[in-house]
Amino acid sequence: MIHEIRTYDIKPRTADQFGDNTKQKLDKRLEYSPLGGFWYSEIGPLNQVVHIWPYEDTNQRAKIRGQAVGDGIWPPDNNDIILNMQSDIMIPAPFMKPLEPKTLGPIYEMRIYTYRPGDVPKVIEAWSGAIEEREKHSPLVGCWFSDIGALNRFVHMWAYNSFEQRTKVRAETRATGVWPPQSSAVPLSQENKILLPFDFSPLQ
Repeated sequence: MIHEIRTYDIKPRTADQFGDNTKQKLDKRLEYSPLGGFWYSEIGPLNQVVHIWPYEDTNQRAKIRGQAVGDGIWPPDNNDIILNMQSDIMIPAPFMKPLEPKTLGPIYEMRIYTYRPGDVPKVIEAWSGAIEEREKHSPLVGCWFSDIGALNRFVHMWAYNSFEQRTKVRAETRATGVWPPQSSAVPLSQENKILLPFDFSPLQ
């Protein structure tokens, strides 16, 4: 299983237009393969759209994308408002649950860490022993490590029902030692962004 995380930079004040254009074609696109989630940025890098597509492997991805484009049902008509596009092929961590339609948010936080070469397996090992206790506080939406794209990246997404809950959970887990998990691997860089789901996103 692979997940493609696509990040688009769009023109300011065009998120609603982007969503409307996408919604017009999405039902047909979903006949080819399921969508994991579709968000727009609220805090962090602004004017971004993030969408996640699960595939069995890169061969299935290439086949489905080729069919959807060839049949003329994808992509949506957003070319005039897209400034930049980035595609990353990510592998789900072994403890990650499948992406399924459900309401977990509406606040989603995506955190992107870069590690030294060879450190990601150490991070996965540390997380594997600590994630069950951490999820008692708020759900882990997804956790991935990079396969194609920028390497040595570790991406995780968390859901909260409010900004206040996010602040409370982060303070409590740090104070009690629940999180972050202890590991000799230390990130070289860290980024985060707060995302809100489009109304057509399977994850709300």
